[in-house]
Amino acid sequence: MTAATETTGDMAAAPPAHAQFSLDGKVAVVTGCSRGIGFAIAHALACAGADIVGISAGLETSGSAIQRTVEGVGRSFTAYQVDLSSRDDVRRHAATLVDNHPEIHILINNAGTISRLPAIESVEAEWDRVLEVNLSSQFLLAQSVARQMITRQSGGKIVFTASLLSFQGGVNVASYTASKSAVAGLTRALSNEWAVHGINVNAIAPGYIATANTQALQDDALRSRSIVERIPAGRWGRPDDIAGAAVFLASAASDYVNGVVLPVDGGWLGR
Repeated sequence: MTAATETTGDMAAAPPAHAQFSLDGKVAVVTGCSRGIGFAIAHALACAGADIVGISAGLETSGSAIQRTVEGVGRSFTAYQVDLSSRDDVRRHAATLVDNHPEIHILINNAGTISRLPAIESVEAEWDRVLEVNLSSQFLLAQSVARQMITRQSGGKIVFTASLLSFQGGVNVASYTASKSAVAGLTRALSNEWAVHGINVNAIAPGYIATANTQALQDDALRSRSIVERIPAGRWGRPDDIAGAAVFLASAASDYVNGVVLPVDGGWLGR
């Protein structure tokens, strides 16, 4: 048998490409799903077949826009209103989450917040709030979900939302940069521990995406223009630009992808 024949045989045995991206029968937890990137990710996962469990501080327990969107594509939606800046609230809801949903297959740790101040003016309360939302709550949720996955011996997918500032320093966003740099390290650390259990831990690093978190930059005409001029794609990103990467990292297509921080930035980092 020639090498060419062997390759053809291997490919014939592989599932169709679309099947690798199917999330039929999966339950996906998405934090920060009420707007922006989280909304787009939850919608995309639902379109791929997943039922969605939404977690957000301002999420209505019923009748939200994301619930209507998910149910509009034929998937179920369950909402949890959680203050991710409160460790006690996160712990309580993390326990409730795994009790109420004994088969969680996907966790998208997307929720985040930002504080824009010169470092010299930063106050401890704001520092603590940003790190609690962007890092500590994410770890506690990942820990609870991974514990369930390991007990079930089923494996699963955990995806964090990192940032360009996982690679760069930024200006006037010291707490955000610290938290997102830590998310990149946490992604690699958890991947090292949990890959043996069939749990893929990865992260997406969005570039400059037009969301509420970047509204101040968008409103600054000079700053916004300088950003776009640096991006090879020539535009701000949209939340939907992140959705495809999330489906990939949540699906069987990424079964051999571990500890990656995937930039989706229009080419910013390559410039």
